[in-house]
Amino acid sequence: MDYMIGVDLGTTSTKAVLFDDRNQVVASANKGYKLYRDAPDMAEEDLDEIFEALIDALSEVVRAAKLQGDDKIAAVSFSSAMHSLIAFDQDWQPLTRVITWADTRAVKYTEELKATGLGQEIYSQTGTPIHPMAPLSKLLWLRAEHADIFNQAAHYMGIKEYLFHRLFGTNKMDISLASGTGLFNIFKLDWDEQALAVTGITKAQLPTPVEPYEYETTMAPEYAAVIGIPADTPFVYGAGDGPLSNLGVNAVKPGVAAITIGTSGAIRVVSDQPVIDPKGRTFTYALDKDHWVVGGPVNNGGDVFRWARDNMFDAEKSTAALLGVDAYDLMTQIAARVPAGSDGLIFHPYLGGERAPIWDANARGSFFGLNHGHTRAHMLRSVLEGITFNVYMVSLALEEVVGDLKAIQATGGFARSPLWRQMFADIFEQPVTVPEAFESGSLAAVIVAQKALGYIDDLYDIEQYVGSSNTYQPMPENFEAYRELAPIFIRLSRQLQTEYDSIATYQRKHTKS
Repeated sequence: MDYMIGVDLGTTSTKAVLFDDRNQVVASANKGYKLYRDAPDMAEEDLDEIFEALIDALSEVVRAAKLQGDDKIAAVSFSSAMHSLIAFDQDWQPLTRVITWADTRAVKYTEELKATGLGQEIYSQTGTPIHPMAPLSKLLWLRAEHADIFNQAAHYMGIKEYLFHRLFGTNKMDISLASGTGLFNIFKLDWDEQALAVTGITKAQLPTPVEPYEYETTMAPEYAAVIGIPADTPFVYGAGDGPLSNLGVNAVKPGVAAITIGTSGAIRVVSDQPVIDPKGRTFTYALDKDHWVVGGPVNNGGDVFRWARDNMFDAEKSTAALLGVDAYDLMTQIAARVPAGSDGLIFHPYLGGERAPIWDANARGSFFGLNHGHTRAHMLRSVLEGITFNVYMVSLALEEVVGDLKAIQATGGFARSPLWRQMFADIFEQPVTVPEAFESGSLAAVIVAQKALGYIDDLYDIEQYVGSSNTYQPMPENFEAYRELAPIFIRLSRQLQTEYDSIATYQRKHTKS
């Protein structure tokens, strides 16, 4: 049997999933690592911890395969978190940890670039909104505040490129991840000269862009021995986790949107060409040179639900532990007792700043409309509705760019909550379908590997492997409440944005790190 492994490199863990030759999951292994927040706005990872997590996860699923006779691991392929940056010196010694997408220390330099108008010009060529998440902004911050590192740096790459470099000695980046750096021209499929000039680096300091279907077969023997596979096993570069999420839930046809809510979230559709939003609200990232994912990411998803659990529902959290049930299930039962619209209580979920649609790292969360009749249950439901309204606001911008949405495929942790899935169907007034397979990113990486090795001719072959566990139809009885509240939510987000800088400055000044 020819097995394949799909690896999902995430922000706080790496998962390896072993698939058989029918693309059925045989085994999986998930290895976590710390997200370092040692200073305000910092979000970094340790290179060695991630490398060890990869080796441990791969070796665990290889052992689970129990290879016999002609059995083999035909390929390992990758889905990776986007926007990370690592600086190295001339001898490839790291000068930084992994600076992740969640690191917002580049806010000041991002705003300065946006204010010049040059930011919009760069966005129009790169498809990456000007935001602290992007390596473009991180380089501006390094140059201004860590000149010693910036001046020593001979090489820059992200975490997946580092793992390939360590395993194979290569210096390559797939065009999917490159298209999320803010430094890559998505029309020329090469590093953008204007973006490089702004940051003060050269093309020689960046990896060589390659297709997601490129693979390596010369692994260092010592690592191959630990993993338990031949050194010539193909390792396929794969793509970014956002584009692969669309592929993994079969949201690749026109008008079919993928909505993912995990810790953060996103809504995306696939286009056959790069498309730019004149207002700069959406991203355009490559899946490959023929498929482009257009959408918007949100910082605030399941982490806001977790915040509500930890700060407002501690007693229920303890009760759930005693009963052996999931605290989130208990909480959604409480929220379900409140009518749609939370009796006029609106929540803006910007606890961690926000990317799409407002692209404001200084954004902050708020409840609006509180009165004596509101309870914790109202606040909880409004939290879920606020996260959903925010994604809906992104979808309105997305429709201006790519046209009407026709269907929604849902994935991520929220897809396990019937209440939340129904809420999306009601607010979007669209059917929401939940695919059977939850390992969508790893499956998509394997599909890329199968195309790379000639097992299949077309990415659309994934359709036969993505079933449907349930479809939630919009409930008309909830339309009136949401149709009235959505415009208020949107207007408020614009009005509050005028004071986000002020309150964020106050918090940085008076909050101890």
